[in-house]
Amino acid sequence: MEQIELDDGTADRFLLDAPGTSLLVFTSATCANCKMARARLPDMSLPVRRLCWIDAGRNQGLVERYEVFHLPSMFVVRNGVFYGAVQATLAEWDIRRQVSLALDGYPAELP
Repeated sequence: MEQIELDDGTADRFLLDAPGTSLLVFTSATCANCKMARARLPDMSLPVRRLCWIDAGRNQGLVERYEVFHLPSMFVVRNGVFYGAVQATLAEWDIRRQVSLALDGYPAELP
């Protein structure tokens, strides 16, 4: 699975142009659960083409636009279209289920 670091300056253009499904993951260097997410998510068999990592401490614009209130926070984007938040534990089965549910919902423009 591809992994990419995004920031306030690169996220919008990348997500609008990226084919397939991306899982945006907002993390922080000081968050224990975020460190666990960084270690575990790349090894999971998720229905996404790429993980997009966003440092919440350095990208306040994205944090505000995506209305991030807790870390780690995950969102689904497919073919430039926003499908919403993934409210899941860091268990593979839960993330897979929540990504599928998000993709079954109504798409919207990127925040």
